[in-house]
This record gives sequence, structure tokens and C-alpha cells, in this order.
Amino acid sequence: MERGYERVAFGCDAADVVVINTCTVTDAADKKCRLAIKKAVKLSPNAVVAVIGCYAQVKPESIRKIAGVDIVLEAKDKFKLLEYLENNQKLQGEIPCNVKEIEEFNPAWSFGDRTRTFLKVQDGCDYHCAYCTVPLARGKSRNNSVKETVALAKEISLKGVKEIVLTGVNIGDFGRTSGEDFYSLIRELDKVDQIERFRISSIEPNLLTEEIVSFVAGSEKFMPHFHIPLQSGSDRILQLMGRRYQRETFEALVSSINHKIKHCFLGVDVIVGMPGERDEDFADTLHFLEQLKVSQLHVFSYSERQNTRSVGYSEKISSEEKKKRSKILHQLSATKLHQFYMNQLGSDAKVLFEGFNDDGRMYGFTENYIKTEFPYNEEFVNSIKKVVLQEISESGNMKVMMR
Repeated sequence: MERGYERVAFGCDAADVVVINTCTVTDAADKKCRLAIKKAVKLSPNAVVAVIGCYAQVKPESIRKIAGVDIVLEAKDKFKLLEYLENNQKLQGEIPCNVKEIEEFNPAWSFGDRTRTFLKVQDGCDYHCAYCTVPLARGKSRNNSVKETVALAKEISLKGVKEIVLTGVNIGDFGRTSGEDFYSLIRELDKVDQIERFRISSIEPNLLTEEIVSFVAGSEKFMPHFHIPLQSGSDRILQLMGRRYQRETFEALVSSINHKIKHCFLGVDVIVGMPGERDEDFADTLHFLEQLKVSQLHVFSYSERQNTRSVGYSEKISSEEKKKRSKILHQLSATKLHQFYMNQLGSDAKVLFEGFNDDGRMYGFTENYIKTEFPYNEEFVNSIKKVVLQEISESGNMKVMMR
């Protein structure tokens, strides 16, 4: 808006520019990106089509071959999109940049939802897990200083936002370029008066320290909610993946969180079908997760990515077997989430209500990330209300009544 642009719906005939921000974490993501690009070209034939993001960094030549694409911006140039548009420059023949040379950090935050904002506090990753292409797309770990990040949070607060979700590629690694650490960041953010809630997005288990857990346990602003990548419950597979912990470490972390933070929501990432994952390895993972006190599983099937170490691993797992293992873990996740909800029926909670009106219903989340539903009331939008958790609806949400 500040530069004279107005956002319109995807596929709008009147669109002058279509920007597609891409992902490349899986082969399925690549396919979705290609389909989205082709759809954009078809629906808005007169628009300038610009493709940015991770897929544009890793496979720019594949994108340039798609008819109708005008601009392909890789990692070092994606934040200069307006400059290219205003100078009418097209980058079809641009040489891909080397992400290892990227030093600059560009903070970003989502807008359009005055209830919740996603604030990027870190970018890049130095871990290079065997299956992951993200470091090839995003470069090395980097960030702004704590002072600069807090200033941005204060700026966001002026928009009336109640909750900030801290995001990044590897947010626990915050401070790599400023000589600080993630713990220092959350301590200072906790002092931002105008923001009532903070959430920590996915954070590596070896970077989620006891110091951070204890701080969240004692904070009124940082919500009792963690999302922690496990990836496998087999130590042998964790080693093949190049992960920086063993399952014993993960189990101790989960136990500590549950001990310090009552009713904390714990989401866990798991990958099935890693090359070399034998039946006994999956059985180890399943058994480990069955007894682990977590709230929900986010299950992914292994996707082979070029230029990663796991491409050369033997003992490939068939797609049928991946689907079978994925289904088992999805069922376990549904069971765990339902039980988490059931354990809190009748409890008091505080819900931040959102503005979406779904046929007379509105939604919101409790401190510990229980999704709630309530008859729509415009006065409740972007406000935090005290409620009692009543019953689980047919759609799986928690019905509430006002306290």
C-alpha cells in the first residue's frame, strides 16, 4: 500500500503483478509450486508473474522454463522485488546466487490478521541434516539483534495485534550473528507491554534449554506451547539423519516440560520412510511415541531431495510402506490430541478470539493451543475472554461458555 500497490484475490483479471512465494522442503512442495505458477499465468495472463522463495533458489532454471514467468528472484534478491518491478527488469537469464555468501537478515512479519502475527526473528540453518534441502535454499543462520527485534515487536503492537508467533528456519539458533541467544531475546520480548501473548514456533530439541523452559513456565506472556522436531524414535535412524540428539535426550526434555508446565501443548514432528528405516526402527518410533506424553504429531513422509546426503543411502522405502507408516502415526496423533482435549474438560481458560465468521461460529485458541468455537459475537473479535471448556464438538474443536 505504501508504494501504491493494492492486494487483490489470486486469479483476479485486474492483477498487474502476481507474486508466488515458493517452498521446496519436499518433492510434493515443488509440484505444488509448479502448478501454482502455471495457474497464475493462466488466470492472470496480462500480469507480471514473479516467483520467489526457496524453490526459486534451488531450481531457478526449472521455473524459467515455465511459459509466462517474468521474474525469478533467488534468496539475495527476493526482497528487492519492487525495485525490479518498477524498473521493468526481468531476470530470466540471471545466474543463481550462492546462498553461502548471504549475510543480510531481512526481518518480516505477517499482516492482514490483527489478532495474530508471525514475526520472523531468524533465517537460515547451519545444521545440514541428511534429508534436508533448506540450508541450500536459505543459507547460513543469521538474525537481527535483540534490540532491533524488540523494536519491531513494539511496532507491531501499534497495529492492535494481541499475539506474536516467533518464527524462523532454526529459531533456537538465534543470536549467531549478533553474539546473543534466544533466551536473551524472549526475556526482552516479555517486557513489551502492548503484546499480550507470544508463542515459540518449531524449535530444535537440543536448543530448547532448561533455561528457556523454566522462563516460559514462569511467564504470563509466553504461552505453554512448544513444537519440537523429533523426526524418529530410533537412535539408529536419528544418526542416519544427522540429528544432534538421541531419543533419551528428547524424552528427558518432554518430561521436564510436563513437570514444569501443567497442561502444556507439545507438538512433535516425525518423518517416516527415511532410507534405512527398517520395520524394527519404525516399531521403535511407534512404541516411543505411544508412551511419550505429547499432544499431537505432525507426520511427514520422507521425500528425496537433490544434493542431500540421504540421496545416496541404500534401503529405500516404498511409497506404499511410507503411506502405511504415516497412517499409523496419524491415527496415534488423533488419539493423543483427543485425549489432551478430554483431560481439560471443565477447566478454566483464556481464549483469544479471531474475526472469521464461519456460519455463525467464531474460533480462538486457549493459552495451550486448544482450538475453541463459540457463537459469533463481533464484540469478541481480537479480545481475550475467560471461558470454561465444555465439550468437544463434532468438528473436533472445544466448545466453551463464558466465565
